[in-house]
Amino acid sequence: MTLIQIIVLSLIQGLTEFLPVSSSAHLILGSKVFSWPDQGLVFDVATHLGTLLAVLVYFRSDLRQMLAAWFVTGKGGEDSRKLGLILVVASIPAIAAGGLLHGWVESSLRDVRVVAVSTIGFGLLLWWADARFASNKQLAEINLKSGLLIGLAQILALVPGTSRSGITITMGRMLGFNADSAARFSFLLSIPIIAAAGAYGVLRMLAYDAPIDWLQFGLAVLLSALAGWLCIAAFLALLQRVGLFPFVVYRLALGVALLWITF
Repeated sequence: MTLIQIIVLSLIQGLTEFLPVSSSAHLILGSKVFSWPDQGLVFDVATHLGTLLAVLVYFRSDLRQMLAAWFVTGKGGEDSRKLGLILVVASIPAIAAGGLLHGWVESSLRDVRVVAVSTIGFGLLLWWADARFASNKQLAEINLKSGLLIGLAQILALVPGTSRSGITITMGRMLGFNADSAARFSFLLSIPIIAAAGAYGVLRMLAYDAPIDWLQFGLAVLLSALAGWLCIAAFLALLQRVGLFPFVVYRLALGVALLWITF
């Protein structure tokens, strides 16, 4: 990979991993526009590590409270302990489905037309959920049932173009959570998924003895981490001002662009 490819694709991955706009759609669009080859396994692992680092750093206080709640009894840590348990349970369906269906998804669904239709269709679903359902619930009100439903919805993110954050925020809105709470739970829920995907990638790297340019690898980790952290901070701030509708419009435009390129 050239330096410009590493910079552009790392920034795209970091910026779109947490936005409800589909990172796979952007990576495909970038590759088509610039005629770049597939970025490869090593780059995927590097950007997964970078985005994982971003969300860990941003939510370090919440994670510290959840970890401490497991070891310290008392009413003060009850909410953090409950949230930690819900995140663990909600992560299981998507991790299990990813392990079982990953090969089929890679061989059958990595098609630009699938990505384009998913980008448009799930964008419209996000708009409907955001406009239709009440939104007064806070993150502290989440229970095991709600968390599990969001976790089950996350399985749909295996379809390229769906957007993991997009479908989990959509389900959160359908369950009555406000946009900020739905987004925060979505970002916290990304931690086990990104970690699992990164670990699987590392195992594949070791199995195939993939050659690693450590300078490129480190640069991809750094750039995707920085872009991911800035994305989380900016997105949560923008939600308070503009809501989710601009991201719906963007998804529709992106899907149409992919269809135009294809046909």
